[in-house]
Amino acid sequence: MALLITGIGELTTNDAELGRLTDAALVVDGSRVAWVGPAKDAPDADERVDVEGRAVLPGWVDSHTHLVFAGDRTAEFEARMAGKPYTAGGIAITVGATREASDEQLAANLRRHVGEAARQGTTCLETKTGYGLTVADEARSARIAGEVADEVTFLGAHLVPPGADAESYVDLVCGEMLDAVAGSVRWADVFCETGAFDEAQSSRVLKAAAERGLGLRVHGNQLGEGPGVRLAVDLGAASVDHCTYLSDADVEALAASETVATLLPACDLSTRQPLAPARRLLDASATVALASNANPGSSYTTSMAFCVATAVLQMRMTIEEAVWSATAGGAKALRRDDVGVLRPGARADVHVLDAPSVTHLAYRPGVPLTNSVWRAGDRVR
Repeated sequence: MALLITGIGELTTNDAELGRLTDAALVVDGSRVAWVGPAKDAPDADERVDVEGRAVLPGWVDSHTHLVFAGDRTAEFEARMAGKPYTAGGIAITVGATREASDEQLAANLRRHVGEAARQGTTCLETKTGYGLTVADEARSARIAGEVADEVTFLGAHLVPPGADAESYVDLVCGEMLDAVAGSVRWADVFCETGAFDEAQSSRVLKAAAERGLGLRVHGNQLGEGPGVRLAVDLGAASVDHCTYLSDADVEALAASETVATLLPACDLSTRQPLAPARRLLDASATVALASNANPGSSYTTSMAFCVATAVLQMRMTIEEAVWSATAGGAKALRRDDVGVLRPGARADVHVLDAPSVTHLAYRPGVPLTNSVWRAGDRVR
């Protein structure tokens, strides 16, 4: 069943040949985009939707979330807003609650958050394990995530569990734990940071994951300059996420590599860290993605529009750069070319705004602008 979406005032395609179109239309056939072009040239279709001059863009690609969890960290957030510094140790609170939750509770919570994101235009979402930190709990987190999310990342190396020996725990992550999750995940990640895992430990985890055929991601340079960026680039990771504190050498390394710098502005604000240096990265020609880092402790939001508005208003990104980073940039961070773009053959992930242009995402910050959403050709809003 083919659907013609017409009356598009401004169409952001993220395709180099198609560019940004005005007075445009597109055809969705099944789960894919079948045609894109001027409205006057639109072919016939079985159904037709007129969006009456609204802006259309690809669905958001949120390439960094932590949504397999239970529990609440409101008290931690309140304390942080009162001046308590953010540390990696707060993760342990969520670990305890997640271990105690049933499979049904974890799955329901994950579906609720993914649905919340979808209603705001997020049509492709990555999520991680990392709140189990035992073989059994990481394996069930990976299985549950795989039933709901587009992309699943193993993050057994999120934190050394309280009372565990760090080296012994890394042995477990690199061995039995990786074996237990490898069939359910596409990616592996490590929190390479003070209070979590050092460079040698992080390298061990990533190399063990690569040996099992998993793609690599890194949490790095969140709390200070460190080895995260260098490690990610050296090992060919698809992305290094946070990038809050970067040396000139880090920026140069990212610019010369295929590793995407994924920036998490909602997390920076929630932890009262400096915002990541987006302008430095872009001016150096590094590839930048924006993601929500949705999690219960340091960034409890699924709003990619909020991240885009923050990037424009406070990180000196242009609206075009921010929208690209939150769509095509996220796709690059996941090494996908079927999402984050609207061109024939791409997955039919379509986001219609209650606004005539994407500029309104930053021009009207905080205003809910999502009008309608299709994911893989199915209307979800």
